[in-house]
Amino acid sequence: MFEIELGRYKDCDGVTRRDFLRVGALTAFGLTLPGLFQAQASAAPGKRDVACILLWMGGGPSHIDTFDPKPDAPQEIRGAFGAVPTNVKGIYLSEHLPRLAKQMDKFSILRSVTSPDGNHETATHYLLTGYPFSPALEYPAYGSVIAREKGFQNGMPPYALFGGFPFAHGGGGYMGAVYNPFQINGDPNDAHFSVQNVSPPAGVDTIRMDRRRLLRQALDDWQRDKETASKATQTMDAFYARAYDLVTSPVAKKAFNLKEEPDKLREEYGRNYFGQSCLLARRLVEAGVRCVTINYGGWDTHQDNFNALKNGLLPPLDAGYSTLLKDLHQRGLLETTLVVWMGEFGRTPRVNSSAGRDHWPGIISVCMGGGGLKTGTVVGSSNERAEYPKDRPIRVEDVAATLYKVMGINAEKEYMSPQERPIKINYDGTPIHELLA
Repeated sequence: MFEIELGRYKDCDGVTRRDFLRVGALTAFGLTLPGLFQAQASAAPGKRDVACILLWMGGGPSHIDTFDPKPDAPQEIRGAFGAVPTNVKGIYLSEHLPRLAKQMDKFSILRSVTSPDGNHETATHYLLTGYPFSPALEYPAYGSVIAREKGFQNGMPPYALFGGFPFAHGGGGYMGAVYNPFQINGDPNDAHFSVQNVSPPAGVDTIRMDRRRLLRQALDDWQRDKETASKATQTMDAFYARAYDLVTSPVAKKAFNLKEEPDKLREEYGRNYFGQSCLLARRLVEAGVRCVTINYGGWDTHQDNFNALKNGLLPPLDAGYSTLLKDLHQRGLLETTLVVWMGEFGRTPRVNSSAGRDHWPGIISVCMGGGGLKTGTVVGSSNERAEYPKDRPIRVEDVAATLYKVMGINAEKEYMSPQERPIKINYDGTPIHELLA
């Protein structure tokens, strides 16, 4: 069921029904933004380290029609697309990813990732957290763990999300809403695009903001004189100051201002939701954001798969993803920016009677590049019909372990659940040694 709307999407599970159940912690400036900064206060400022940009293909992209083509398979398997050579000898991509083919030396493909979960909601949780779904406990997304471990820098929120929570997943989970992402709603390609919580509300100038801040400070001072404040209360001033800094920050305003980019570069990224989101993601990691997730939905192609991909999904992906890699490389940022491409599962190798492909978790293609990883290589392979791993099966936990390894996060570290149960950041995953340069 192919439909895209500014990063949100509808699919066979009736997708957006849970999108409004979870609200990001940063949507209410006066209350929750300071809480985020409180949670990050223990992170000491220092040298800029690796950031992460996660390109999330909500709905489940077809591995055969993107990064694992099978040109020698029967028609009912290979489908309507051919394959093109990349700039790395022996590696081929879908013919509708020609620009990415020219950037193959800047990323690697995992062609043997496999999962037992073919349900949109639960598989989304699995791929975004590295933990199988449990109705008893929501695990935190990669971006939320990164936010907790890395904290903020340059006064910027550590974790940002474009396009809404995929199936209500992608937030802080059991760690709490304080680790939810800064949500960026709307279409960055829109001429009137703006980001909430970075500018004062309409009619409130900086003078009024200062007056409000001074009034709150006076009330806090009065309260301290009347009672003994807890340690948390005593430190809230600093966190409100961080929140105030974000709203009035020239760094934040500059980072979110796409109009500073040359028209030629904006065209190269693609003048559409995905392309401009990729460009804005690059600006955010430059400014200090630790992790950016772009939710680009519409990949649930049970019907009319090839038309949906050729004329809808693949052109923006090809332009945005390839230009992001090229742009990061030219700016000297690719070595310190991990770029990951994935969705919740692949699609059935056999084309169905509606010219579509159905859910298929047996094989998932995942792309990883930058961040110091080895690039221009393929790890693992699927069998001749792209049904199952032919060799080197890779678990979702291994993908998660690799991400945390690149980010410099100790995956063995334990957090406490609300039930006071210790939980490792990553359970039983092994970093993919073929990618570790």
